[in-house]
Amino acid sequence: MHIAIFGVGGVGGYFGGRLAQAGEDIVFIARGKHLKALQTQGLRVESLEGDFVLQPVQAIDDPKQVGRVDAVLLCVKAWQVREAARALHPLLGPQTCVVPLQNGVEAPLTLAAELGREHVLAGLCSLIAFVVEPGHVQHAGGKPFIKFGELDDRRSARIMRLQQAFTRAQGLTVEIPANIDAALWEKFLFIAAWGGVGALTRAPIGVIRTQPGTRRMLRQAMEEICKVAKARKIVLPPDVLDTTMALLDEMPAKGTASMQRDIMQERPSELEAQTGAAVRLGREASVETPINELIYASLLPQELRARGQLQF
Repeated sequence: MHIAIFGVGGVGGYFGGRLAQAGEDIVFIARGKHLKALQTQGLRVESLEGDFVLQPVQAIDDPKQVGRVDAVLLCVKAWQVREAARALHPLLGPQTCVVPLQNGVEAPLTLAAELGREHVLAGLCSLIAFVVEPGHVQHAGGKPFIKFGELDDRRSARIMRLQQAFTRAQGLTVEIPANIDAALWEKFLFIAAWGGVGALTRAPIGVIRTQPGTRRMLRQAMEEICKVAKARKIVLPPDVLDTTMALLDEMPAKGTASMQRDIMQERPSELEAQTGAAVRLGREASVETPINELIYASLLPQELRARGQLQF
């Protein structure tokens, strides 16, 4: 398949690299120092599932020079989705699908408003990965997986082709959930709770889950998100809280969430798409979310400072 990777951070670098390693026709759309490194040195991925280097790689900064592709993996941060969507039009053919892999649950609708619902899938993934330096990505934790589906859960021909492409890649698992909305919300309650509590405490998951107070806060944040999901008619598994806590208990003790890392490093983060969305969507559904509201209000000044909207 001809697949464009739009945004080559930890997620885009890892999944795009694995697809290219498996022989798929991959083009990376990047910019700045990262683009230059990809063009001159290739892509280096350090991974718990096996290191590899791709050289040369196809890397470019202008989607207009790529033309139509079969699929796009959109791997920018959640707050960049709206702007990125406007740049994707040159990549779209009649059957092209765009797979958003951001944390949160709102990216598919944002993309559909710009690109048309017929071009948009819903997607999610999981791994702890980040850019070490331009052209160098490290997968430092978690078993990499990717899940995606049509917005109406149809098993379309393009979905099956994309699944086959990922199946050929090593170092990951791929799944087409029976209910993609439920899958998005399962990931949402996991990452929003972890990212929020992690950013507030500035502690790795090994500390958060072993301290009674922070473990309780983690579960309470997830409980609130479950209530919001229920109010919005999202059917989650009855044991989702227990299975999510068990998953967090399995994460590397030194692991941190991506939103947490961004906030700790004083960079713009996905606060609005994660904790902020839990609060906002809760209000829309008349569901109270006091723990998430506390986390959001506590982190918002730092977020505004990182965006240059507040000085202190």
